Amino acid sequence: MHESLQTTLRKLRLSGLAQSLDVRLQEAAGHSLSHAEFLELILQDELAVRTDRLMGRRVKAAAFRDPKTIEDFDFAFNPSIKKKQVFDLASCRFVRERRDVLLLGPPGTGKSHLVQAVGYHAIKSGFTVLYQSIFDVVRDFLHDEALGGEEKVLNRYLKPDLVIIDDMGMKQLPKRSGEYLFEIIMRRYENRSTMMTSNRPLEDWGKLIGDVPSATAILDRFLHHAEIITITGKSYRLRNKAEKPEKNEKDKSSDGPSCQEASQ
Repeated sequence: MHESLQTTLRKLRLSGLAQSLDVRLQEAAGHSLSHAEFLELILQDELAVRTDRLMGRRVKAAAFRDPKTIEDFDFAFNPSIKKKQVFDLASCRFVRERRDVLLLGPPGTGKSHLVQAVGYHAIKSGFTVLYQSIFDVVRDFLHDEALGGEEKVLNRYLKPDLVIIDDMGMKQLPKRSGEYLFEIIMRRYENRSTMMTSNRPLEDWGKLIGDVPSATAILDRFLHHAEIITITGKSYRLRNKAEKPEKNEKDKSSDGPSCQEASQ
């Protein structure tokens, strides 16, 4: 009977229920659970497994460079980043309202960490997310354009509830980059949310993409409903490098007497 039940559950693709069935049967017998209580427990088990699998698929589809969480972020290092503002983004209200977000600041100040953390929380809230650097975006369009598949790659950037485009301003972009980015921003405008990061001021975007009119059109739409977060301060990544020389000096001073002192 039990073996037949397991076979039936597998055929119905109720793997979560099948995994917990033995435990739940013992629990039901030991605690005299009613049929309704037992049914509720095993259905919760199945739902939990399906939710975990969906979360895993969406995180994989998001293509995060380095998955991060807000809890991992060191807000104490850079006081210019307002914790309340970041947690408000993580609530995903801006995604529900189809607004955009732009993070501006020097390299290493935590922009990539924060947008990926917000993206992760968006997935937990039930939204679909795609994370790409601006270079990945341009590369995708150039590659598919050569193969005649522009619409296919464009749809990839239009479907997610939240698209995150990182690293704007790291270096000058290839020709036609402005056209590709404009198409994404224009088509998502007031339909889906977009987050971007940049380490260069907005007035430099025309030079970065080599197309001032496209940059103007992009910013006109993107900034219309966008929340702009400006981050200042030193690079978090360089903090450890700055600490190492100091540590080395302390290590040297604690290594005991110098050669000259030892010879005296």
